[in-house]
Amino acid sequence: MRSIAIWVLVIFIMATGCKRPEKRLPVLGEPTVSKRFAGGREVYDSVYPVVPPFSFIDQDGLPVDENSFAGNIYVADFIFLSCPAICPKMTAEMKRVYDYYSTEERIRFISHTIDPVRDSVPRLKAYALSLNINDKKWKFVTGNQDSIYHLAEKGYFSNAYKDSTAPGGYAHSGGLLLIDKNRHIRGVYDGTNKQETYRLIGDIAILLKEPS
Repeated sequence: MRSIAIWVLVIFIMATGCKRPEKRLPVLGEPTVSKRFAGGREVYDSVYPVVPPFSFIDQDGLPVDENSFAGNIYVADFIFLSCPAICPKMTAEMKRVYDYYSTEERIRFISHTIDPVRDSVPRLKAYALSLNINDKKWKFVTGNQDSIYHLAEKGYFSNAYKDSTAPGGYAHSGGLLLIDKNRHIRGVYDGTNKQETYRLIGDIAILLKEPS
């Protein structure tokens, strides 16, 4: 009886004491390390880059900036509506994520056009309507072209630029970018790959469990 009790105790300890820690997504980007003194010793803090402030107009002609996503997780990409190559596939995969989290209030989406000359507000609105989405949840934004390109490169570490040799005249990354409530990039996913979309859906679930 004593040996049985010991084994029960061992199993209990293993079950309660060896619980696997919750998975945590990495914060992407090169951190800035600063030094400070606390409690009489040196302490090093790592500050990771954040998506910088921005200001655009959405498919309803309303202003959109970083505060529009305050307190929310969001997924971002860069596309253009006349794209003959990867953009339709990217939007289809983004829509797959949107549909999965359509009732989750803490998740938002933003698609930036890299062709603001042709992608007017009415054209973005018509495109959004064709997707049957909630305009408050998924923003299609336009604005100053240089500002969009700068945000892509410096804010999201993504590519977006004019290229006469590229399909449609523009070159850009096919990534879907996962951004947390603090505007840190937490993941980049191939927007043309369904398996990557499923990985993104799973990583959003992990991020939703992360404490504020």
